[in-house]
Amino acid sequence: MGCGSCSTGGCAPAGCKSNGSCLTNGCSKLDVYDWLSHMDMPSNYKPFNIIEIKFKGSRKEFFLNTENLYLEAGELVAVETTTGGYDIGHVSLTGELVRMQLKKRHVRTEDVVKKIYRKATPADVDKWKISKDLEFETMHKSRVLAKELGLAMKLSDVDYQGDRTKATFYYTAEGRVDFRELIKKMAETFRIRIEMRQIGMRQEASRLGGIGSCGRELCCSTWLTDFKTVSTSAARYQNLSLNTLKLAGQCGKLKCCLNYELDTYMDALKDIPDNVERLETLTGTVRHQKTDIFKKLMWFSYPNDENWIALDIARVKEVQKMNREGIKPEYLKVEAEVSKAAPVKVLDYENVVGQDSLTRLDNKNNRNKKNNRNKKNRPKGTNPNTATAGEQVQRAPQQMQAKPVNTQQQAGNKPEGAANPEGQRTGPSRNNKRRKNYRNNSNRERPSSE
Repeated sequence: MGCGSCSTGGCAPAGCKSNGSCLTNGCSKLDVYDWLSHMDMPSNYKPFNIIEIKFKGSRKEFFLNTENLYLEAGELVAVETTTGGYDIGHVSLTGELVRMQLKKRHVRTEDVVKKIYRKATPADVDKWKISKDLEFETMHKSRVLAKELGLAMKLSDVDYQGDRTKATFYYTAEGRVDFRELIKKMAETFRIRIEMRQIGMRQEASRLGGIGSCGRELCCSTWLTDFKTVSTSAARYQNLSLNTLKLAGQCGKLKCCLNYELDTYMDALKDIPDNVERLETLTGTVRHQKTDIFKKLMWFSYPNDENWIALDIARVKEVQKMNREGIKPEYLKVEAEVSKAAPVKVLDYENVVGQDSLTRLDNKNNRNKKNNRNKKNRPKGTNPNTATAGEQVQRAPQQMQAKPVNTQQQAGNKPEGAANPEGQRTGPSRNNKRRKNYRNNSNRERPSSE
């Protein structure tokens, strides 16, 4: 369902316009997967003749398959309407699961009277697409007409019938609205039959869709089917701030998700003592400030004291009982510290993974930064590996202490191959020295073999 390449020409509903490729499955809201589709039915089995059809805005209805057409989920079909003509919808469910859906929605089989005419032809699909393309322009013009008449209503959506003979307008209003003059003007402008339906704020958000404060698509437009009443007491039980800007959703009402975890909080609140506004002690009266439901802790504070005292629920109940008997305990802070102390857990293993320093890479980066800074400050054209004459003079005493003294240096003779201040070599190179030693060794007298 919701494919963009079906043979009848584009199955995507006129919602998010994504041709069925939205990641949160918003195009296929309220889809029911047929887990029995791969199973073979008995030879004498007669298929269930009621089909579930889906229309725009997650509207679903049941129709009789009197012609025994072979239908699959996602196909476009032409169905009967109550006001005449026909409408185009998608097949959402077939088979025995439709019987379960009827039971779930408390619909009797005898109450289903509307029929399926045929599979949608290419002409039906083209006409249906043209009518869907007119919805935006029709909505804009109808809002202008309602504004000119000064009606206290908000037109939120319009739904054209498949044969383009009727249009249903959905609107929201705080009270009753006399829109008889509006219907006359819209009928003259659009030349079709007009039907007005009033919906609530939640139903409007469900039809229009959107992104909630959690960053996901609205629950009412993706999977939520029934709208339960949400009260501010749900926020109080969960210790939420009673800020209407944070607790209200896209529809302007309290968020439906406030009810999701309410049962868990109600179970946790069973152990929390009620009516604990203050406790009497010998030091003074402490007042209740905050409660952590899941940690089973309650915070109290003395007057003109910013430090809060955390008490376990068992201790709070004990102090309450003492106060009812006329007994006042000692200063709660000392008792809270004693009860709060826990034995230190000793690890029975050695952490050999983290022995290396975690900042070793940072230190390396710092060294690289320092070297780069020195390179920037060094004048251009100089080699950091070659020392100047002044640096060589300063390094000479250190070299004399670190290395053994040569006899030629004591006599005042310069070693061969030493560099003068101008950077020129005064003695023979290393290769010349090797040749000289080779000649001296060859001129020596060798002992005879006799």
